[in-house]
Amino acid sequence: MNDKGPATADAPKKPMTVLQASFIGVGAMVGAGIFALLGAAGAVAGPAVWLSFLIAGAICALQGYSFARLGSSYPSSGGMLTYLAKGFGEGHITGIVSWLFYMTGAIVAAMVATSFGGYASAVVANDNPGWAVAFAVGLVIVMTLLNIVGSTAVARVQSLIVKVVLAILSLFAIVTIMNWDPSLLNPAGYPGLREIISSVALTFFAFLGFGVITFTAKDLPHPVRQLPRAIYLALAIATTVYVAVSLGVFGTLTADQVVEYGATAMAEAAKPTLGQAGYVLMVITALFSTAGAVNASLYPSTGMTRHLAETGQFPRAFGRQIGRRAPVGLVVMALLTIFMITALDLNSIASLGSAVALLIFSAVTASHFKTYRETHASLIVLVVALVATLGTLVVFTMTTLVDEPKTVIAFVVILSAACLLEFVWTGVRDRGSPRPASGDQADSR
Repeated sequence: MNDKGPATADAPKKPMTVLQASFIGVGAMVGAGIFALLGAAGAVAGPAVWLSFLIAGAICALQGYSFARLGSSYPSSGGMLTYLAKGFGEGHITGIVSWLFYMTGAIVAAMVATSFGGYASAVVANDNPGWAVAFAVGLVIVMTLLNIVGSTAVARVQSLIVKVVLAILSLFAIVTIMNWDPSLLNPAGYPGLREIISSVALTFFAFLGFGVITFTAKDLPHPVRQLPRAIYLALAIATTVYVAVSLGVFGTLTADQVVEYGATAMAEAAKPTLGQAGYVLMVITALFSTAGAVNASLYPSTGMTRHLAETGQFPRAFGRQIGRRAPVGLVVMALLTIFMITALDLNSIASLGSAVALLIFSAVTASHFKTYRETHASLIVLVVALVATLGTLVVFTMTTLVDEPKTVIAFVVILSAACLLEFVWTGVRDRGSPRPASGDQADSR
């Protein structure tokens, strides 16, 4: 398979538009994170959380520039992993990051599905833990079946979910901002620059899903033009929503109240004007946003594993289908997600996705330095993007991971597992038949 180039006039129509592709990214970003982040970020940055979101969005825009230039030059079902291979080749670095990305996708999907289960259980089962797990597993199964149906169904459902979430969050932002107390956002009450920068590492978590958009290239009619537009549009939407919501919340409640209320801070901020309906709206938003995030987390697995199987980075079985319909890569990720939901304490490693994603983003941008002449990217922008991303990772490690030893242990375990899988698989592969040569692989030599 060679999905590198743009579609020609005679090419068959593909099932996804720029807006739908951007909604895949928005759905992955605007998940449960916004609910949990406000309290955690407020404890560090106080009423300046909106500024933290703005800075985090700017850093992601720099990363988005790198991804957009790469996507315009190398549109592929392998997404950002194709970009990595273009710079570092099909060696161990690309293999380790590929396994890392695949496992992290399952971890993030499990974490978000667990949040969905918690909200659903609170509504219909009085916070029963058993029902929470059942709802989480049920969501993964439903979204897996949706992805088996095809990318057209994924795009349509995701568009519906994102539209509902954005409509409710927009209403929330408008209502709270119209009735806010400007004195609560007085810059005189902001903490120092160090605290604001530290909170950026937390708010960056809310943007991690935008990399999923790179995997939509296979479903876009003209990915060379459309992929960059989808990336920039998704980041613009997410940044606007995050800034507006944080202004509304911190303009209605004091920073101490936001920290105290935690995940329910948005519901509490809506009560002065919307009453109990505000609480109901936030629960609905949480259910829709977490469902969309699980859908978006599972979506890349099909094209990604097929591409990696063709290039020899993954076993060939990952490129096959069960019953001529269900992609093996998708089914394995779904099963891995369900295992994590039922067997792991995901709350104790809640920051793992952030740490791994920052590492992967940094690796992709670093690989871009070897191909920037082909992509016609600005070297200065790439340097700034890499420094900003690595800086965020360093700050995140110093301010968050130091207080989460279980997350550090989980990070070491998953990194070790990725290395083990890569070296074991390449050993088996090299002793067996020659690696298959795909269009993408041949071009990267």
